[in-house]
Amino acid sequence: MSAETPVQSVGTFTRLRLRFRDWRGGRPFWAGLFTLLGGLPIAYFPYATLKLGTMAVSMATTAGAGSLIIGILLVTLGLTMWFQQATRIFAGVAAILLALVSLVVSNIGGFIVGFVLALLGGALSIAWVPAGKAAPVTGEAPADGTTGYVPAPRAGDADAPLSEGAPAQSARTDDSNGGYRVG
Repeated sequence: MSAETPVQSVGTFTRLRLRFRDWRGGRPFWAGLFTLLGGLPIAYFPYATLKLGTMAVSMATTAGAGSLIIGILLVTLGLTMWFQQATRIFAGVAAILLALVSLVVSNIGGFIVGFVLALLGGALSIAWVPAGKAAPVTGEAPADGTTGYVPAPRAGDADAPLSEGAPAQSARTDDSNGGYRVG
């Protein structure tokens, strides 16, 4: 590229795609999506009517209301994972418990499809950790034979070395997750 080459502006689609990628990267996106998609078959199948030629097969049972509640709660938990990252552990545990309850209440968990999706979404939500600053890697082994772990300084003692065996207290906060303390 030379100095005389005109600058090309990024198209609207590319700009929107990059904004979506940034939005998706700061939250447990796949966990929320799987949980949301897991709630749909759990809520839908008890009220569905399947037509096989002239014969209609209806799955409506007395547990239809319970299935609808479980499905709506899973959809709500999926949206909560997207928009309230601080509650991701609670939402993940609740999604796993609701998926297990749906096995009994809702036609074997939406014919296993909703169960597996909700279980996977809950597990991904629990496992997701916000992106943080990684510790620098020197590539050299320490001379004292330890593993190379360097604890963070304690709050208020930025210059004082940590005593041997004292637990490290990290006082930094990460602004990328809304100011919640991580670590």
